Amino acid sequence: MNGEPEIVKNFLLKTLLLQGWEKRIDRFKLGEGAMPASFKVLKDAKRGGAERLVADFGESAIGRVAPVDSGFWWIILLRAYTKSTGDLSLAETAECQRGIRLIMNQCLAEGFDTFPTLLCADGCCMIDRRMGVYGYPIEIQALFFMALRCALLMLKPDAPEGKETMDRVATRLHALTYHMRSYFWLDFQQLNDVYRYRTEEYSHTAVNKFNVIPESIPDWVFDFMPSRGGYFVGNVSPARMDFRWFALGNFVAILASMATPEQAAAIMDLIEERWEDLIGEMPLKISFPAIESHEWEFVTGCDPKNTRWSYHNGGSWPVLLWLLTAACIKTGRLKIARRAIELAEARLARDGWPEYYDGKLGRYVGKQARKLQTWSVAGYLVAKMMVEDPSHLGMISLEEDRAMMKPVLKRSASWTV
Repeated sequence: MNGEPEIVKNFLLKTLLLQGWEKRIDRFKLGEGAMPASFKVLKDAKRGGAERLVADFGESAIGRVAPVDSGFWWIILLRAYTKSTGDLSLAETAECQRGIRLIMNQCLAEGFDTFPTLLCADGCCMIDRRMGVYGYPIEIQALFFMALRCALLMLKPDAPEGKETMDRVATRLHALTYHMRSYFWLDFQQLNDVYRYRTEEYSHTAVNKFNVIPESIPDWVFDFMPSRGGYFVGNVSPARMDFRWFALGNFVAILASMATPEQAAAIMDLIEERWEDLIGEMPLKISFPAIESHEWEFVTGCDPKNTRWSYHNGGSWPVLLWLLTAACIKTGRLKIARRAIELAEARLARDGWPEYYDGKLGRYVGKQARKLQTWSVAGYLVAKMMVEDPSHLGMISLEEDRAMMKPVLKRSASWTV
């Protein structure tokens, strides 16, 4: 966006080299495809102060959780670089082709799962602390979906294992599209349907396929759900539906066209209808609502950083502004983006570019928020540049693939009358 693609190219190549490291946590070896959560530059005294990179694959993280999202972001960034520069040569190198295949192989490995979604541990993504997102979190599923689509665009069929990997990716995309659009989507009508679900259904005729108990629907959802609007819920697994809103997953769903055009419009409708809840005084909530009291104790393990309306537990993160803006441009709702940017401009620089804000409205600088945060600055700058030149959206947005199967939703014989 700033005419400096070499910086991005070097980052992609350096992190690709780190992927080749042997990755161990205690005595356990991670898969070849794992990408680092972060890395730091150290000066090696034994080599006359020469700089070297030291990667963290989760062994230094709180809770020792390996990142699932970093490999997806690498693929997405590689595609963005290719789209922006028109330079196909980087993605077509043997090293990048191998890097993509290793990430795909790790994600597409066969196991005991009966769903096309990825099973994850808590704390494996941007929400890197215990927040009850274990299972099939929307953030990972949306990034997985986008990475699959980007990989399919960049893999070469004549490369080693290229055609085989492409076939596996296409098959998974087909199943994942149906699963996410059918089972993760929630709007007023679907909420009413879940509320009326019968339980303990067996066989392939079951409609309540995950045996979600209607009594498990939290009270806040009924007031939160407008008649116009909808979103992808936080998690769906056997007998469990996490009804919380997670911003990153929903915006990536729009950009990757995991959401249908109608669903994408409904997500933006929800933001307009629930502006105070999801945007507040500082864009924007990473999750909503906050968990508190006994639920907070149980879900977070009494995490002092994730108290209610703070950090990942309903905190407001300026870095997410660029994703909101990109989603607004794609759905033709630029007015929402401009309004959010104006809110951020009123305080961000004055407050010293903090990492996050606390409070139900995002009014207060986070109690442990670091200042002068690169990603807070970058989130604002990218949002601003995209509003000024919406053509930048092409770097990060994927149009709907008409070949992907659209789910056919039918009335259920198990609905009560």
